Amino acid sequence: MRFMMLMIPKGYENAAPGTVPDAKAVEAMMAYNRELQEAGILVDLNGLHPPSMGARVAFKGGRPIVTDGPFTETKEVLGGYWIIKVGSRAEAIEWAKKCPGGDNETIEVRQIQEMEDFPEDVRKAAAGFDKMGGD
Repeated sequence: MRFMMLMIPKGYENAAPGTVPDAKAVEAMMAYNRELQEAGILVDLNGLHPPSMGARVAFKGGRPIVTDGPFTETKEVLGGYWIIKVGSRAEAIEWAKKCPGGDNETIEVRQIQEMEDFPEDVRKAAAGFDKMGGD
């Protein structure tokens, strides 16, 4: 089973362009990342630039409308993610609990949908995509 662990750092929604974490925080996070890697469960990971450097594309009446960041109505944003492959939701949660997160950080754990999770009609509609994403 693959799970995505989403880092939600409070306050990052207001971060200025180019904001980066301090070296000490990165050092602690890299130790955690190595632990995931050494356990053989790390599939992918990345940090994300702040929303002030992003854009959103909404579809109003079927037409794309682009809004540049920051996004004033946003209360929570993603700061980064990990994709891990483990045997259960409980195991994914245990790994999330080991993260050296700060008081302002939350990790949301979500299972990634696999093709076999979908009914036959959906699998037929997605013919040619044996897997939703890499693995």
